[in-house]
Amino acid sequence: MTEPNTLFLRLEGALQAWGDTSKMVIRRTMEAPTKSGVLGLLCCALGISRDRARQELARLRMIRMGVRTDRPGIRWWDYHTVGAGTGMTTAGGKTGPQGTLITRREYLADASFLVALQAEDRALVDELAHALQQPKWPVFLGRRCCPPARPVYAGVDEFPDLEAALQSPPWCPRFAEDVPRDEDNAPCRTIALDCLLEYSPQAGQAAPPDAEVWYDTPVFFNPPVHEPRLVLRKRITVAVGQALQRRLPAPPRPRADYQNTEYKKRREARLVADQGLCVFCKNPATTVQHVTYRQAGGNETPDDLRSLCRLCHDAVTMIEYGLGMGLDRIDPCEARWRDAILRTRGEIIAFRSEEGRRRALRSAPTQVRRDLLEEEAS
Repeated sequence: MTEPNTLFLRLEGALQAWGDTSKMVIRRTMEAPTKSGVLGLLCCALGISRDRARQELARLRMIRMGVRTDRPGIRWWDYHTVGAGTGMTTAGGKTGPQGTLITRREYLADASFLVALQAEDRALVDELAHALQQPKWPVFLGRRCCPPARPVYAGVDEFPDLEAALQSPPWCPRFAEDVPRDEDNAPCRTIALDCLLEYSPQAGQAAPPDAEVWYDTPVFFNPPVHEPRLVLRKRITVAVGQALQRRLPAPPRPRADYQNTEYKKRREARLVADQGLCVFCKNPATTVQHVTYRQAGGNETPDDLRSLCRLCHDAVTMIEYGLGMGLDRIDPCEARWRDAILRTRGEIIAFRSEEGRRRALRSAPTQVRRDLLEEEAS
């Protein structure tokens, strides 16, 4: 049986970084895995050091690479410092004064790529497949701080070219809700994905006019030396597979047991302690607000509750839900919440006044309604 000629890698993680030509204090990432980064990952799996890679890269860089973008991710910047408390080496080779070099490093967050590697040397494909399943050293997604979120090895197979290889594995959404839908709201069976295909021109053959030059074919890792290669962008159609996992329902928001007898007692005790007044605006209080739900359900202490009027209660609740707060909530007695509560109270009053005006307008006689609208227009 003929050995496969294509090795698949699944590169997926919280962060990825595939360096481009930017150096020094600003280090950006390419939009997809680079050949240098992928071959560096393979060298880690094989246990090949930077110095020894000089010999190994001669055969590794002959591999053709294609990348399918299953999830492009978002670009994310990291504030990074180097050299704090240590002497830094100058361009002349001397150690300069102690100081801190501030750098910015870019990452791809929550991205997922399918990489296809093809080689004429089928024994090499088999060797790399075994190395990825039992790596000598840990593998990373471009930088050491970017570990993969799932096994990198994604199988081997036989394909005539890179495009056919990248079209074969289905695109699997993380959740069923992520599947695209057609005009009739039915789940689509296929999806169009972007891919980058390495182009190897034949002797005397001109490259396509839309071919891009990527300087990411490694010659040495120490020091880093790269050669250019040609890359073609294509959009391929891929079958949609099953979702990888189920979306868990959102945890229920904490709520008090308002029918609990013990809670009712503590509610009345809080109102009495606050003299029946809202602790924020001093109007008559009609309810109480939990500042924490950690003991909700009848085990509340007086410090867990605050007396509020209905307007202040609604304002505080709107702010809490807008911030997505959990067990610990807003204490309206704290000065840091004053401006936000006042602003939200004003928004509620304006909204209710407008709604009341609209209801009154709808129930008014036709002539009265027409006169009011004409007056507003003028």
